[in-house]
Amino acid sequence: MNNQFTQGSGNVYQDLGFEDSEERLAKAKLAMRIEEVITQNQLKQVEAAKILGINQPKVSALMNGRLSGFSMEKLIHFLNLLNQDVEIIVKSHAGKADSHGWLKVALT
Repeated sequence: MNNQFTQGSGNVYQDLGFEDSEERLAKAKLAMRIEEVITQNQLKQVEAAKILGINQPKVSALMNGRLSGFSMEKLIHFLNLLNQDVEIIVKSHAGKADSHGWLKVALT
């Protein structure tokens, strides 16, 4: 039996080779918080749809991680509609001059 494994990076999208892995992970984390708030508040999908201004099938897609139809801005707006504060912090990147900054969503 071969017990070899590869340590993941912590970002499944990066591990799968997606170029936009940080954005995909950020959107997934925002969607997870939306699903968490809807569940904690015991909202039915129809009720959540009314609050978010979308239809029930879109709530279902969101709750099931199908995020291609949702921008990061829209997900942030949904969180605000669900009475969640979203804080965005922009700071200088400490890496090499020719490197890019990074995107991270931290849930508290």
